[in-house]
Formats: sequence, structure tokens, C-alpha cells
Amino acid sequence: MHALENEGVAMDAPTRVLKALNHEEPDRVPAFESAFTNNTIMAHYGVPPTGGLTDGLEAIKNLPNKDEIVRMFLKSRPQVAKGLEPAFEFFRRVKLDIGLSVTSLFPRRLTDDGFIDEYGRIMKPEKASADGTVTLNYYGGYFHDFDEYESWEQPDPTDEIRMAGFLAGRDVQKKMNDEVFVIPSTGALMECTWEGFGLERFSRLLTHGKQVKKVFDDRGKFTLELVKILAENDAQMILLWDDYGYKNGLFMSPRNYRTYVFPWIRQICQAAHKNDCRIMLHSDGDLIQIFQDIIDCGVDALNPIEPTTANPDYDIFKLHEKYGDKITFVGNVSPMMLANGSIKEIEDYCRKLIRELAPGGGYILSSGHSINPAVTLDRWQAMLRIREKYGNYPIKVPS
Repeated sequence: MHALENEGVAMDAPTRVLKALNHEEPDRVPAFESAFTNNTIMAHYGVPPTGGLTDGLEAIKNLPNKDEIVRMFLKSRPQVAKGLEPAFEFFRRVKLDIGLSVTSLFPRRLTDDGFIDEYGRIMKPEKASADGTVTLNYYGGYFHDFDEYESWEQPDPTDEIRMAGFLAGRDVQKKMNDEVFVIPSTGALMECTWEGFGLERFSRLLTHGKQVKKVFDDRGKFTLELVKILAENDAQMILLWDDYGYKNGLFMSPRNYRTYVFPWIRQICQAAHKNDCRIMLHSDGDLIQIFQDIIDCGVDALNPIEPTTANPDYDIFKLHEKYGDKITFVGNVSPMMLANGSIKEIEDYCRKLIRELAPGGGYILSSGHSINPAVTLDRWQAMLRIREKYGNYPIKVPS
């Protein structure tokens, strides 16, 4: 469909997003945030701030059966849907097209101030600012060595809590008349693996080829089977949480990614595509050494194309020039700009993103990481304002 055919026709969110991923022009540029932790902004749009996870864990932390209580909640599709609704109602009001439901990363064992999740990551929810915004923070790995990892019960892709999370998201999408496209998200290979051990212990594990291969294969088999289940149940798009790098480069060598990670990512993408499902990969950091590998695996969209890496060549405009017809770009307005930049700077950059990346589809507007408590309302609204003014197809943004 040509852009002129879209004029005056409002699409629902799934259609809008999937057209962009197909490198076709929808009615307007889709928008997304992989994480939105800012109660001040949400309250401005009529979504009341809440302590959320922190309050819930605090209420049950002294109960002898607290782990079972958490599982009972996660198995309850209506309860999970109720928990998703406030955030997705906010997304609907500000015209963010994609919301995420959760199908992994669940608490396995509660602690006094947080939990150990099913991948062995020690997580602690904390109120990050005066407005009560809660962020979930990583505090290290539970596994001290490979033997301790082997004694841990592996996550089960068929666990009913996963389908409950997926279907709860679908219920909320239906309730909101497809104004928000709710897609399931899951941990994948790299991020969950190193975080279960902690970076130092994981680095030592890399010297033991058979052991590290076993861990990556465990993660790969789980993720592949879960993606198959979701795609076979009509998931149209799935997000993989899988940070591969940081601001100065990759967490491990490109060779190790090609040995342990990408063979599984390729299978995951193939399984999704077989069922007409798309894969969005979320990875922070400078990925320039493995960017072609990510495309070769069949990843459909990459988020967030972090704009504050140390590498001047990891630039969304340069990457788009080289790879723009092969993958959908999702990003990359700097959170630092949204916290401290001038309104004009934000407006100019968002205009440039839309002008240079959006024509022909293949672009979704987003921050270059997340909307955290430091982002201010006026700066966030400047980003929205530019999309509202210039984000309709056909794209007509003045130079």
C-alpha cells in the first residue's frame, strides 16, 4: 500500500507496527518504549503512581508460603491482566503502539528485599525517586560456579505461567480495541547467562568450553521452545531481551557470539518466521562488530540503537544507510537528552530521525534506552509533539 492510500485512514496498532516491520508505510510512524519507569509523567496523563512490585513483595515477604503466593498470581490470567492495564492505558493515551507482556524472568525464590529469578539473577525492586517510581535492579548472580548452576532447576518453557502472561496481554489488547499491540517478551541467551553468574564468574566460565556451551545451549533450547509455543499460538511478534554489549563494546568476542549465541538466535528466528511471527531484539551497547550477524540470523527489528556509545560509527544514520532495507530500526533518542537537553535539541533530533529513517517504513520511534525517572515531562512531550506533527505518512519534514 502506498502512503497516499493511507491518508485519512487510522490503522490499529498491530497493523501499524507490522507494516513498518514489512518496510511498508503505515498511517503514521509507530512508537515504543521497552521500559517506562516514570510515575510523574504517567500521573500527568491520569495514570496514578503506584509502588507496584515493591509494595507487593513487601506485603508478603514474611509469609511462610510467599513463593507459592507469587506463583498463584502469575498463573492467574485475570490477575496478570489487571496488573498490566495501568501501563497499557497510559500507552494508549500517549499513542505508544507497543506494550510488552512477560513470559519469562519470573521470580523463583523471594528474598527479604527482592528475589532470585528463574535464571539465577538477584533482583531488587527499589523506589527510585520521590514520586514513587519503582525500578527493578540487578544485584549480581546467584551461581558461584558451574556445579551450582547444574543443581538449579532449569526453567520449563511449558510452564503455565508463561501462557498466562501471554494471554493476559492479549486480553488487554482486545479490551483496548487494538489501540496497543501487546507482544510477549522473554529473556534469551547472553544477558540471562552472564547475569546468572555475574560478569566476573561468567568470564572465568568462558575458559571452560564444554561448560559454557552447556549453559548457552540450555538457554537456547528454552528460548527456542518458548518462541515456538508463542508463535504457534498466534503471537505476531516477540521481543527477546538479550543485551550483547555496553558503551565501549561487546561483553565477549564476536567469535564467541558466533559459536554460542547466534546459532540459537538463527533457529529462534526461523521458528518464529515459520508461523508468521516477527522477532525484535533488544540489545544495548555498541554492536557494530556483530551487526551483520544479527541481520544474518533473521532478526526483524533491533532496539534501541543506543546513541551514547563510545563508538562514533555506531550511529543510527550510518547504520541505516548500510542496513536500512534489511532490518527495522527502533530508537534512538538519547535518555540523557530527554533528561538534560534543550527542547530545541530534542525536537531537531526527532525531526531528523523521522525525516531520514521513516520514509518507506522500517522505523519505530523510541528512546535510545528507556524512559527513566530522570526524564522530564516537558522533554518527553517534545518528543511526542514532533511525532504528532511530522510522523504521518507521507513523511514531509522540512530540512
